Amino acid sequence: MSDGSWNRVPIEPQSVNAPLSASAIFLVVSIGESAEALATARSVIADMGALVRAVGFRDLNAHLSCNVGIGREAWDRFGQSSRPAQLHVFPRIIGAEREDGSRHIAVSTPGDVLFHIRSERSDLCFELERLLLEAFGAAVTVVDEVSGFRYFDSRDLLGFVDGTENPTGDSMWMSSLIGDEDPEFVGGSYVVVQKYLHDLGAWDRLSTEDQERIIGRTKSDNVELDGDTEKRPSHKTLTTITDANGVEHDILRDNMPFGRPGSGEFGTYFIGYSRDLWVIEQMLRRMFMGDPLGSYDRILDFSTAATGTTFFVPSNDLLESFG
Repeated sequence: MSDGSWNRVPIEPQSVNAPLSASAIFLVVSIGESAEALATARSVIADMGALVRAVGFRDLNAHLSCNVGIGREAWDRFGQSSRPAQLHVFPRIIGAEREDGSRHIAVSTPGDVLFHIRSERSDLCFELERLLLEAFGAAVTVVDEVSGFRYFDSRDLLGFVDGTENPTGDSMWMSSLIGDEDPEFVGGSYVVVQKYLHDLGAWDRLSTEDQERIIGRTKSDNVELDGDTEKRPSHKTLTTITDANGVEHDILRDNMPFGRPGSGEFGTYFIGYSRDLWVIEQMLRRMFMGDPLGSYDRILDFSTAATGTTFFVPSNDLLESFG
C-alpha cells in the first residue's frame, strides 16, 4: 500500500466500497467532439447523484448506486487544472508465447466515461441507465454495455467463487481509495475494466482437478490450494501481488458474470478498484506474461479479453464540481 494516510472526514468518496450487489450494469461511453457535447457530458456527470436518488427512492432497500469513472483523454478534455498522478490509458499487454506460437493479448479499448451501476434490483439498474442515456442524448456514443448478475453463491460461470480475496474493514478503504500521497485526489480510486469471454465447452471438458489446479482453489468449497506444491503458478498465485519488501497489495473486485446462451456468449466482467493503479497492471502482466516469464495464467486458454480500459473515479466532491 502507499505510505500516505487517508482521512475519511472531509472528503466523500463515490460508492466504491458498496457491498456486492445482485445486479449491475457496466456502461462505457465516448463523448462527442463538439464543445456542446462536452458541456452536456460535464453537466450530466456532475448531477449523477441527483439522478441516482431520483430512481433509488422507489426502493431504498435495493441500494442503487453508480460510480462514475473518467478516462485519461476525457479528463484532459474537461480542462481540469491537474491530473491524478497515475491516470493513463490502459496499456496493451502482449502475452508469453504459447506452444503453438500464439499469444494471449490484453487489448486496450477506447472509453471516455464508465458508469458502474449496482443494485439488488435489475429494474432499478435498467431505469437509471435509461434516464442517464436520455439525459446525454446525442452527446455520447455507447462503446460497451454489459448487464451482470450474481450467480449462485457469488460464483463465476467457470463454477468457482469469485472475489474471495477482497479486502474487508479498514483494509478495504486503504486498498481502494487514494490518500494524501496525491492530495488533490484524496478519496478517489483507479478502476480497470475488462470483458472476458469464456469457451465454456472447452473448460467443461477439463476434469475438476485440472480446473482446480488452474484456479488454485477447490471448486466445491473454495478452499485455497497449497501454492508450494504447484508445478505451474495458478490464477490465485499470479494475481497475488507483493512488493520488494514482501508486503501484499490488495485490490477491490466487483466482477460479475454475464451471458446470452442463445448467442453462445458467456463471460466475466472484471472490474478492479485500487488506490494504486500499478497493482492491477502488475497483476495483469503476471497473468498474461507469467512469473516466471512464460508461465502465463492458464485460465487465458479458456477466457479471452475483449476489452480493456482504465478510468479514474473522483470523489463525489470533485465530481460535482464538474458542473
